[in-house]
Amino acid sequence: MNAPTGQRAMPDRIPPSSLRPARLTLRPPAFPPGPVSGAWWPRSDDLQAELPALIEAFDRSWGRVSRVAAHRNAWPQAPCELPVAGHTVRAAWFTSGFDPHAIRLFAYGVGRRDLLVVPPGTGTATAGRLMTAAADPALRLTASALLQDAGGSRPARDM
Repeated sequence: MNAPTGQRAMPDRIPPSSLRPARLTLRPPAFPPGPVSGAWWPRSDDLQAELPALIEAFDRSWGRVSRVAAHRNAWPQAPCELPVAGHTVRAAWFTSGFDPHAIRLFAYGVGRRDLLVVPPGTGTATAGRLMTAAADPALRLTASALLQDAGGSRPARDM
């Protein structure tokens, strides 16, 4: 599975992803970071549409995000620069040595955060379990291991 899976946002009556808050969970700040610092559940595989809400959440609470890194095969489009409110985020794309189910955010002078990317088409219950597990300080699993632990590399839609 290449996270995200190709799901697109729903029809016109739902606001664009950039106008909705990011679906995000993070580990408590008092705990040391694990292989992932939490999880992000984008609504589609369009990084340019999804990233602004994620960056806005981090800019407000953590520090200005200046760069992102991800596996090249995880997103259908791989722009080198992603405009977000007030600045541009530079992107680095890796073809090996990077978890295909994670995204890494960098904030200058603050550090980095690695997040599990919950595939957009994942059912609500499964996504909730994945997001809770990714933010659990007791679990020390990588993004791919979390997805595999949830029942395979392609979580099924919940009915």
